[in-house]
Amino acid sequence: MEKKYGSGPDEAYDVNIEASPPGDNTDFTFAHDGEQLKRGLKSRHLQFLALGGAIGTGLFVGSGGILADTGPAPLFMAYISMSMIVYIVMNVLAEMTVYLPFRGVTIPYYVSRFVDPSLGFAAGWNYWYAYTMLVAAEASAAAIVLDYWKAHVNVAVWIAIVLVVLLALNLFAAAIFGEAEFIFASIKLIALFVLCIIGIVLFFGGGPNQHHVLGFHYWNDPGAFVEYNAKGATGRFLGYWHAFVKAGFAFITSPELIAIAAGEAVSPRRNLKKAARRFTFRLALFYGVSSLIIGIIVPSNDPRLLGASNASASPFVIGIQNAGIPVLNHIINAVILTSAWSAGNSFLYSASRVLYSMAINGQAPKWFALTNRLGVPWVAVLFTWAFSLLAFLNVNNSGATVFNWFVNISTISGFLAWIVIMVTYLRFRKAIIFNNLWGELPYKTPLQPYGTYAALFVISILTLTNGFQVFIGDNWNVSDFLAAYITLPIFLALYLGHKIWKRTPFCIRTSEVDVITGKKEMDEMEAMDQPPVPKNFLQKVWFWLA
Repeated sequence: MEKKYGSGPDEAYDVNIEASPPGDNTDFTFAHDGEQLKRGLKSRHLQFLALGGAIGTGLFVGSGGILADTGPAPLFMAYISMSMIVYIVMNVLAEMTVYLPFRGVTIPYYVSRFVDPSLGFAAGWNYWYAYTMLVAAEASAAAIVLDYWKAHVNVAVWIAIVLVVLLALNLFAAAIFGEAEFIFASIKLIALFVLCIIGIVLFFGGGPNQHHVLGFHYWNDPGAFVEYNAKGATGRFLGYWHAFVKAGFAFITSPELIAIAAGEAVSPRRNLKKAARRFTFRLALFYGVSSLIIGIIVPSNDPRLLGASNASASPFVIGIQNAGIPVLNHIINAVILTSAWSAGNSFLYSASRVLYSMAINGQAPKWFALTNRLGVPWVAVLFTWAFSLLAFLNVNNSGATVFNWFVNISTISGFLAWIVIMVTYLRFRKAIIFNNLWGELPYKTPLQPYGTYAALFVISILTLTNGFQVFIGDNWNVSDFLAAYITLPIFLALYLGHKIWKRTPFCIRTSEVDVITGKKEMDEMEAMDQPPVPKNFLQKVWFWLA
């Protein structure tokens, strides 16, 4: 059965209802030559994939730079503030994805379908660009972490090892990839839990080198705030705003990981709801507690923090080292190294799936849609991986400098992506109401649409001001300016170029937005879904957690 929607050659997408093998639910997917992506990701895979991508070097390494620049109070406030934004973004993404969790679909598909194909084209390439830069950022962060041990090995060797492992993991089937990410993320989350306990112990003066209760000592000396590029209240506010922008790096594209994985998820509607509900609260808990502990165990003027000329360690490792706890600093540093691998693993997966989706939509060359017998889009994986070799810039520059370049570039791309998601949701919601389908929406979230309007305003301001420091005093630096703003004209050029070339309308009219195609098939697939029934108390606990 074949359907089309859209009013022109670029807007029309061929889709079909494929005959699935026994035991597999009927699925709605794009028609294209070659093998299909396969549904092999379970609920725990989805949740740990998203958490694994979100809890990476942004927290373990990048937080040290925020602490050095702004102090412990802005660090804590920034992560809490950004968690609130992520809550809104995750909710609106979940509403759309749970409604139509097609196989092989990524976010640009929804943008093209509900708003405008030109915006979907620009959003797709922006996502691919952001994820690719994030893979390079994780490899750069891994080099910083490895430098802690002062091994007499060229940094290029470490980067090569990291990138080769990432490539190998992403050439496996989705289920194997999901298991690898589950293990990576489990190590990371256990380590964070241990670090939180250690932070509490150190807070009460339990470290070997401590002779008194540490408490909030570092919030008093050197202080809760570091005045940023100005004196007094202005400097403290600028410090918070700078921390808010930088905190974005730790969160950007993490909500999208759940949506991108939807096409390869088992029982997508049930598992996506579960993953979306738990994701933001877990993320806010981890980031809130962790950022508070960082400000407790490390002073903001420690010269080893990222941003200093000799940065070589995570703030967690520095705090443990200061407390005199033997061996543990090396263990935690090794865990942080696996964290970089985990996040890079998630980002390479996501970038390749975005490229795959654009290829089957006609927005990228068709050969990116080629998949192997395991359902892995191997051409898209290899092409994306090739650009992550930019991490080798570390060979001729300091790790902190290169890491910060990638942070700035990917953060602004992530903010643009969130703006597009929220605009898409508003159009989707309007079309759903227009077609009298609001009562049939399988997943609804609170604070809508007002939360979306508020988050859209805040992210728009952050996007425009993300590089504000280069305009203050003698801070002007061409490379920093380009890293902060180069993505804006690139995105605009992609959008306008596609619109002029394809002559697409400004946006699809509400009456013409297609929120019908595929709904019946997704409803039928949901009706066939049989949730697992726990057989004992332990299974009940496990199903609740995973």
